[in-house]
Amino acid sequence: MSNTAQAPTPPPSGGRTAHPDHLGHVIFITASAAMGGFLFGYDSSVINGAVEAIRDRYDIGSGTLAQVIAIALIGCAIGAATAGRIADRIGRIRCMQISAVLFAVSAVGSALPFALWDLALWRIIGGFAIGMASVIGPAYIAEVAPAAYRGRLGSFQQAAIVIGIAISQLVNYGILQLADGDQRGEIGGLEAWQWMLGVMVVPAVLYGMLSFAIPESPRFLISVGRIDRAKEVLAEVEGQGVDLDHRVAEIDRAMRSEHKSTFKDLLVAGGRFKLLPIVWVGIGLSVFQQLVGINVAFYYSATLWQSVGIDPSSSFFYSFTTSIINIIGTVIAMVLVDRVGRKPLALVGSVGMAIALAFEAWAFSADLVDGKLPTTQGVVALVAAHVFVLFFALSWGVVVWVFLGEMFPNRIRAAALGVAASAQWIANWAITASFPSLADWNLSATYVIYTVFAVLSIPFVLRYVKETKGKALEEMG
Repeated sequence: MSNTAQAPTPPPSGGRTAHPDHLGHVIFITASAAMGGFLFGYDSSVINGAVEAIRDRYDIGSGTLAQVIAIALIGCAIGAATAGRIADRIGRIRCMQISAVLFAVSAVGSALPFALWDLALWRIIGGFAIGMASVIGPAYIAEVAPAAYRGRLGSFQQAAIVIGIAISQLVNYGILQLADGDQRGEIGGLEAWQWMLGVMVVPAVLYGMLSFAIPESPRFLISVGRIDRAKEVLAEVEGQGVDLDHRVAEIDRAMRSEHKSTFKDLLVAGGRFKLLPIVWVGIGLSVFQQLVGINVAFYYSATLWQSVGIDPSSSFFYSFTTSIINIIGTVIAMVLVDRVGRKPLALVGSVGMAIALAFEAWAFSADLVDGKLPTTQGVVALVAAHVFVLFFALSWGVVVWVFLGEMFPNRIRAAALGVAASAQWIANWAITASFPSLADWNLSATYVIYTVFAVLSIPFVLRYVKETKGKALEEMG
């Protein structure tokens, strides 16, 4: 019910000056939606603890193993591509609930596979849920967050992802301790790696339960004609002092005037299949973000440390500490991205990553002594791995998403962001699928390749990427 009469002098645009009466409630709504991000991070990283056990149980080579690990990314791409349309048809909350169910089904199926083929199938289903969560969480948060708090509340999604990564490593470590350090050790009739994959059903169920406790997006409610309910939600998240009739009209007008961008809008006028330069820059940012090998640190770190002689329990501990460094770097980026700008952070990150990766390449070039790296190289490898993750997290991990959300002109933003995100999933798949075979060939040379991409990202940013700090979205292009 509108409270317009109780607001003697409503602001010209209630949305810009809205302050919720109960900020804690809005934070709860945002955090609940960000649980999708937590599951995104958890599911992406939890496989780290099962890699060697899967290899051993099914007696497969590095190439087949890589496909089982990377196949989830196919589901990610499909989920991300379809989530927007699903959410527009049935609502943001229903989309979250579908995602929660898929996460839970994937967790149970992955923990109890009959064979390698159905393990791969469950991972595709989990990937589909990841793709949905990666799209619907930020969209929902942007639609319910008051403008004055949107930036801070929007950061909940990225924070939830890195926390999910860290928690998955901590849970894996705890399960491994219960199994006496053996990934295939039995606990209650199941092998340790099965528990690692199955435990995700707990946060998946929690996500589903929380989705019933938060309201539908006002934007969706208005789009389907549920105006009274939209006003209730707006009053809930923006405060009773907002002119609700004005806000509804404002949102409705904005939706009607939106240009639905298509792939054709991304092409140079008169050019056939020739993308606009700004789209190529977005693709470049997405691809470089993945080609430095960051997901090797989260998908294969336990395997990596074991391959150079570190025992399984310690390798899981180092994977967890890497995740903590990831959280610290993400917090640093959130603090600095609006102060020092996106481009300087990206450049600092590129330099730091290149140096760290070069040290890792040097360390892994040493011959193993009794199955282990020499002490000096072992210490350098561990320190450099943590430094690499820190510099990635405080720069490219955050600023690429900020750039992609800001750099495109309004008329092509949605379509261009979709193309750039697709390029990111493809590059992610390429790195994830190739690492085991490359590592078997030459681990040091593999890190030299990642170092080269980190170095090449520096001139790319200097020449082609424009700073977006402090600019209105209407100025882009």
